[in-house]
Amino acid sequence: MSLFDKIDSRRVPAHVAIIMDGNGRWAKSRGLERADGHREGVASVRKIVEAASKVGIKYLTVYAFSTENWKRPQSEVDALMDLMIYAIVKETPDLLKNGIRLLCIGDLNRLPDKTREALLECIDKTSGGNTSTLVLALSYSSRWEIAEAAKRIAEAACHRELDIESINESVFSEYLLTRNIPDPDLLIRTGGEQRISNFLLWQTAYAEFYFTDTFWPDFGEENLFEAIIEYQQRERRFGKTSEQIESEN
Repeated sequence: MSLFDKIDSRRVPAHVAIIMDGNGRWAKSRGLERADGHREGVASVRKIVEAASKVGIKYLTVYAFSTENWKRPQSEVDALMDLMIYAIVKETPDLLKNGIRLLCIGDLNRLPDKTREALLECIDKTSGGNTSTLVLALSYSSRWEIAEAAKRIAEAACHRELDIESINESVFSEYLLTRNIPDPDLLIRTGGEQRISNFLLWQTAYAEFYFTDTFWPDFGEENLFEAIIEYQQRERRFGKTSEQIESEN
């Protein structure tokens, strides 16, 4: 029996964010090149997008490439960019077929022209999707995003477009790249590491964290369902007491 049957459909997280870690180590453990691990990782993205849609997750954000990843060997970066183009072009028809909208957060100006063009074309083609949303965090880091938001707020204040006294958490959130995306309910990290690596620092303030030793290429449908089941066993209090939550429910 699939773990899908154990999921409470009334308490499925609306937004799941995933740090896809372990592609390189997966490949190394098999005597393969790191690029082989990244190719398998792309296949896992497809499986998880389908599984997320099946269970009713409305937003799925995957950490595809961080700003820190630009420091990797140029050969690996080039291979990743080529793989990105291939994957985007290949998956666009299925995204359209399944009503999945593609969005991207990150510093797209740093992407090679071909990668950026393929990405923007897919975003445009899938903009009418209303089943669920896949968000690629690409050339992204949270500290960079927060710093950029602070710059835009300062600029608005200098031009008297924003009253300094009106700035609060809600206003600040409107200047983030995720302003039209709900905060993640569940953050999953594969590959055994237990840190969030500069990913959605502001947005995951109240997310539930789930860490697994499974490398990303091995992370499949049942692994996602297992994470959701554990999420549903946790009590999300948001600063309140258990008694308050019980009373409200």
